[in-house]
Formats: sequence, C-alpha cells, structure tokens
Amino acid sequence: MVLTANIVTSLCLLYAFSTIGERHEKMFFYPYVLLLIGGVNGSFLTGDIFNLFVCFEVMLLASYVLVALGGEKVQLRESLKYVLINVVGSSVFLIALAYLYGTLKTLNMAHIAVRVAEVGQDPMLTTVSLVLFIVFSLKAGLLLFFWLPGSYVVPPTAVQALFAALLTKVGVYALIRTFTLMFPHHPEVTHTIIGIFAGATIIAGCMGAISSRNVLSIASYNIIIAVGFILIGLAVGTETALMGSVFYLIHDMIAKALLFLIVGMMFYLTGEKLIDNMSGLVRNYPLFGWMYFLVMLALVGIPPLSGFVGKILIGQGTIEANSYVLLFLGFASSLAVLYSLLKVFLSSFFGEAIITNEDKKPIPFFSMVSFVALAICIVGIGLFAEPLLAYVQDATNTLVNPSVYIDAILSEN
Repeated sequence: MVLTANIVTSLCLLYAFSTIGERHEKMFFYPYVLLLIGGVNGSFLTGDIFNLFVCFEVMLLASYVLVALGGEKVQLRESLKYVLINVVGSSVFLIALAYLYGTLKTLNMAHIAVRVAEVGQDPMLTTVSLVLFIVFSLKAGLLLFFWLPGSYVVPPTAVQALFAALLTKVGVYALIRTFTLMFPHHPEVTHTIIGIFAGATIIAGCMGAISSRNVLSIASYNIIIAVGFILIGLAVGTETALMGSVFYLIHDMIAKALLFLIVGMMFYLTGEKLIDNMSGLVRNYPLFGWMYFLVMLALVGIPPLSGFVGKILIGQGTIEANSYVLLFLGFASSLAVLYSLLKVFLSSFFGEAIITNEDKKPIPFFSMVSFVALAICIVGIGLFAEPLLAYVQDATNTLVNPSVYIDAILSEN
C-alpha cells in the first residue's frame, strides 16, 4: 500500500510540474502534497489506533488546504462542506477512542485484539466498533458519500487524482484493519452491516455515474462504485474475497489516478466539462484517446489488465460464501462502469473534431509521461499478477489469521 501510494504520488507530481501553475506553487502546493502523503503513509504503517487518528488528521489538514487552494468561489463553497463533514467525523472518532481506551486500557491494535478476545466482544465493544465503522465509512465514501462528488472535482487535476487514488483508500484500509484484527468476533452483526452498506453504495454510485453528463462527476461516482466493490470482499470475509479486495485496492489506486489525470487533461484541452460539448479528441490526440480506452477497460475488469484478477477473486469469494446478492451487485456495477465511461469515450473522443489545428493545445510532456507510466503499471499488474499475488496472499494470510500480526507485535514488546 505504501509503495503504491508513493508511486501514484510521484506520477501525480510529475503531472503537476507542467500544469499546476506558478500561482499554486507560490501558495506552497508541493509542501502540502508532501504533508498529505506523509499522513497517508503513516495511516498505512501505524499499529496504534490513536496514531491512526493523528495520521488521519495530518492527511486531512493537508487536504483541507489543497481543496481550497486557489480561492475560487466554488472551491471555498465545497471546502466548507468538506471541512465540516470531516471535523464532525474526527470528533466522533475521538469519542470512540475514549470509550475504547476506557474499556480496554490500551490503544495498540494488537493489544486491543487480545483484550477483546479475552473479555469477549460484548454489546458495548460492538457498539464502539460500529461507531468506528461510521467514521471510516465517512472517510471512505461508503454510502455516506454526499460530500465527495462536489469536493473531489474542484481542486486542480493533480490534487483530484491524489484524492481519488489515496484518501478514500485510507478509509477502506482502516475498515479492513478494524474488522479483521480488532473486532472480528460478531460478523453476523458487523459484516452484515458492511455488506448492506457496500451494496447500497454500489447502487447509488451506479445511479450517479449513469445519469451524469459531467465528465468529472462521472469519474467521481466511479470512485464510490469501487469503494463498495472492494468492501464486498470484507463483508464476505473469506480468504479469497479478502485477497481480491487487497489486489483490487492496489489496482484501483493506480487506475483512478490515471482516470482523473486524463479527465482533467480533457478539461484543460477543451475548456468543457459536459461530454455533449466535446467530440473528436481522438483525432487530435490519438495516444491520449487510446489511453483513456485502456483505463476504461481496466476499471471494467477486462483481461489481461489489472482490474480483472481482483474482480475474479472477489467474485469467487462471494460464491464460496453464497452471497449471491453481493455477487450480482458487484458484477452489475461493472456494466454501469462500462456504460458511464463508454459514453464519455464515444461522445468526447469520437465524432467531429471541435478543436482546429490552429486552436490545438499541446499536451505537456511531463503530463504525457505520467499517463504512459500509469498505463504501463495497469498493464504490468495485469500481466504479472502471479508474482504480485504472492505478496497479496501474504497480506491476506495476516488478515485472516490475526495471530500472525499479534504475535509479531507483542513478541517485540
């Protein structure tokens, strides 16, 4: 997760070098991006739930600034909503931590897992786990995503790509850690609720993606669909499904970054956000157009690209658990993703070219390098899935058998 996050951030910064503009650079754009990735890395690496809260706040503090950086009216409006929602979420998180510490007298995740197993996951602890579920769902955009489509499309393109690739994934990661390590004892309650939320999120995300004609909104709703799909693996809870979730998480970080960079470049080249006002881009920029087609196929899950293996594993896991409703919703969402992204491709890239040779803007060199690098990652993950699956299987083994992690941590202490 840390490696993937840093590769994505490096390539988004490469894109930003030629597109962000001197005005944003003078407003400390790069230090805030480094602060953001510092919070993301800390969230992935920490073994203490209070430190997870701190890293969340570091990440969110940077994101508050990056959403508003530039000072446009729409940015300020969306940033107020974004900040308010996350401040409320962080306050609830702190209250849950207070109850957790008051009950178990520790905040070390491995220690919490041991204490919960010793005392039993009573209704009080199950309630605390569900409060944490609400907090992390808010961060991940799991059903409680009403703030996301507006907030994620107002910053500059490089920031949009970072948010799409990283911020919701930290929430997803926190959910997976919480309900496989600390509170795995009442899956009939917790995992059922996760499954209901995941299914509802997929349905709502598909409705938004299918109905929208704004290219940025379509990309945003595809984030929401992916969050619901990844958490099907957690809701099902089998080893195969969790393996699929981990693999798909890695794929989605890279694919969503590329999707948002391409969508932002479409806006840069045409000045339009509505797909009805764009056409013929593939005639002006053929390589750019076919890279959009590549990321579309990857997000749908067409072999041999990166999304295929994760989707197959999650599907296999849901069949093993007889969760056929989630199986249907998960694979129906692929059709919604295909429809929403294909209508962008057919409307915006085909047809009569709206950009004349005189008005044609060149795609900045570093932007094209970042597109190509992310596209190579998507193809590489798909083609070389087997070596990567060895690492994914190792991570999944730790999720399914928490004693591996607990023994490693507590033996050091």
